[in-house]
Amino acid sequence: MAAPVMQTCHVACCANRTPNVVSWGHGGLIAYGTCNSVAVYDPQERDVVCLLNGHTGRVNTVQWVHREDSGTETHLVSGGSDNRLIVWKALNGKFVQNVECTGHSGPVCAVDAIPLGDSQILVASSASDSTVRMWLCHEEKVECVHTILFGNGFMMDVSLALLPGSRVPILACGGDDCKVHLYVQFDGQFKKALSLPGHEDWIRGVEWATRDGELLLASCSQDCLIRVWKLCAKSGGDTGSHEVDSTLIKMKEDVFEVKKKGYAVSLETVLAGHENRVYGVHWQPPLHQGGEEQQPLRLLSASMDKTMILWAPEEGSGVWMEQMRVGEVGGNTLGFYGCQMSPCGSMIVAHAFHGALHLWSHNREKEGEWSPGVVISGHFNAVQDLSWDPEGEFVLSVGSDQTTRLLTPWRGKHSMKSTWHEISRPQIHGYDMQCLAMVGRFQYVSGADEKVLRVFRAPRNFVENFANISGTSLERMLASSDTADLPEGASTPALGLSNKAVFQGDLTPKNNVDGEAGSNSVSDQYQESYFHPLNLTEPPPEDHLLQNTLWPEVQKLYGHGFEMFCLASDSAKTVVASACKASKQEHASVLLWSVSSWRQLQALPCHTLTVTQMAFSPDARFLLAVSRDRTWSLWKRDAPLQDDAEPHFSLYAHTGKNNAVHTRIIWSCDWSSDSKYFVTSSRDKKVIVWGPCSSEAGADPSVLSAGPCSSILDVGDSATAVALCPLQCSDHSYLLAVGLESGRVLLYKWRPSQEPAGPGRSDWSRCGETDASQSHTLTVKRLRWRPRAGRAGTGPMGDRAGESEEEEEEEESSWVQLASAGADHSVKIFNVSRLAL
Repeated sequence: MAAPVMQTCHVACCANRTPNVVSWGHGGLIAYGTCNSVAVYDPQERDVVCLLNGHTGRVNTVQWVHREDSGTETHLVSGGSDNRLIVWKALNGKFVQNVECTGHSGPVCAVDAIPLGDSQILVASSASDSTVRMWLCHEEKVECVHTILFGNGFMMDVSLALLPGSRVPILACGGDDCKVHLYVQFDGQFKKALSLPGHEDWIRGVEWATRDGELLLASCSQDCLIRVWKLCAKSGGDTGSHEVDSTLIKMKEDVFEVKKKGYAVSLETVLAGHENRVYGVHWQPPLHQGGEEQQPLRLLSASMDKTMILWAPEEGSGVWMEQMRVGEVGGNTLGFYGCQMSPCGSMIVAHAFHGALHLWSHNREKEGEWSPGVVISGHFNAVQDLSWDPEGEFVLSVGSDQTTRLLTPWRGKHSMKSTWHEISRPQIHGYDMQCLAMVGRFQYVSGADEKVLRVFRAPRNFVENFANISGTSLERMLASSDTADLPEGASTPALGLSNKAVFQGDLTPKNNVDGEAGSNSVSDQYQESYFHPLNLTEPPPEDHLLQNTLWPEVQKLYGHGFEMFCLASDSAKTVVASACKASKQEHASVLLWSVSSWRQLQALPCHTLTVTQMAFSPDARFLLAVSRDRTWSLWKRDAPLQDDAEPHFSLYAHTGKNNAVHTRIIWSCDWSSDSKYFVTSSRDKKVIVWGPCSSEAGADPSVLSAGPCSSILDVGDSATAVALCPLQCSDHSYLLAVGLESGRVLLYKWRPSQEPAGPGRSDWSRCGETDASQSHTLTVKRLRWRPRAGRAGTGPMGDRAGESEEEEEEEESSWVQLASAGADHSVKIFNVSRLAL
């Protein structure tokens, strides 16, 4: 079977900001909700195995259906803001949608499931419609067997188990009435057995564990406490009314009966150690030893105080104690929403308010020591723009989560293949980010929902760490012109928005001379810089990304009257073009900036509404702008009158209201690698190629605006992004990627033809597209091809070490890479096979 044209190389995505959204299966895979999808992540391979797309709203809760023999799970349940539950089933190594449960009238916020035998699964779900519903799934049929109404109350979490010594399901719910409610199945209906009071604030998490014929229930609350309850079967003599020895101190027991069998619930312990709301509790998964299942008595808890605590009873006394505490101290982030433990108990993961996963691994050599591990990360809001560096070694992306992130491939010590990771967060801003443009390798300009453009340069610490992680020669990097006199790092002042450069001298502590004036001033008591230089050999954890990987801001550019919308830079590193939101002609001008002096060079007026995207031609002679006013404009660089003259552009060609082919907003544009043709894509579902462009003196620009040089391609949906591959195909056709509002990415080949454009022409051929699991679930915001052939991270240091150089080069040149940014919070990198085209 032929290799697919498009393969997913990497997906950068983080967990949604809800409590029950991460679940670690006994098979070793972590499933978590990310925007409207469920990501299945392998923490050993450090790669997303697959994305499950089926929900139309945010995924709020995910749960593996744990098997009774603790084997690898075959089913997964997810619930979302689309009021639906989906049960996914593993089939031939892939997960497919098995059944869909509809019935809730509000977003589903918690779910749990247990197998009942005969391939039946019992699912409990809680939603903001103040109900808990019980579902029975059997193969491809589902039935709502019971609905529990809670009036005006909400249940925040649910947990299912089987009563000891029977196959009767018991349900625990915790919610805003500060009580844990227990329901037991009786004649097919779930009847209330008990309410357990004790917590003094909303209950955020409940979870059952089975041990030695008893059930243990852990509940956590916003009152900062965790309560552990014990449920055991009472023998026939216990329920009688014989006299009790009054001298014994005994915990109060609540008793209930099921099928003439008595059960008692008592409080086992109260755990106090967190200083803020506890959002998640999780028992260590049962271990299988000698054919028997053993439940270790270890409980993990996660709190908004940014810590996770592992609790266990002491061997001698049986008193529950804190065994280990991990997390962060300080910083400007909120804490953890939930926690999970690996099947063997040697790794723990928490997901934080900003979507980041925090992973710790137990150090086997040093007892009791846990160290942070490498884990996936990504934007927690829509990704608006991205760009490759000129060498194609890393990708920079900006998003509405107010961050700029840098992704690059890395290969671990014992790993055979390289995986992509975030190694720097150059900018953490106070406004939603909108656009960026790389200027050389280690400098970029970014725009946000503000009138100012900001210029950033990589610090020396980043260049050194990037060389370590990517396996590139540091000397070669530092020898390039744009790394002279670099600062060591950057930090944001306590009340500032700008990243301030930190130089080598700033890192040494200042020792005041005795009697020196101001030595006791308040400012001297607090350090100005929070930056600590890192020596990285692997991608840094979240707390380092937040604090120690910022890039210093070197310039602010003022000139626009409204929020920034798009940016572009030329290949010669001389000019940056910028445009802002505009509803009038005077604000819709494109501004040009000199890279050498950061002065404003020129304003280019032509459009009447927002310029949505711009692109310089690869030979840097033309600037193309497309606009919300449904027209495009092409600007040509004038010949310099003297050698050191600043660049100057003049209008070369444009479409107007009378001759515009597009009938809706033009979203995107790009150039062919030979600077002959350019392409535009629009909300009217049309993709059009224009040209040929010539920079020769006698060329006639009226040919361009007279009409397109391709037939009009209808892609069937609003075309929000377009990109032309920098490498031509073997048959001299151009390879084009089109991103749609639905989230799909299509590949087309376009071959220039001498015939005039007409309906009968077939100059377009479709050669590939993303399938349902590869596509974004929301709008594709930006597409960018890697500027050179091959796959990043696969050089002599990469995946193919050991092959001859000629074989390696030939194999690599048959691949091109495409990066896409989506409104579904994800950055995806695709490998496209030129041979399969």
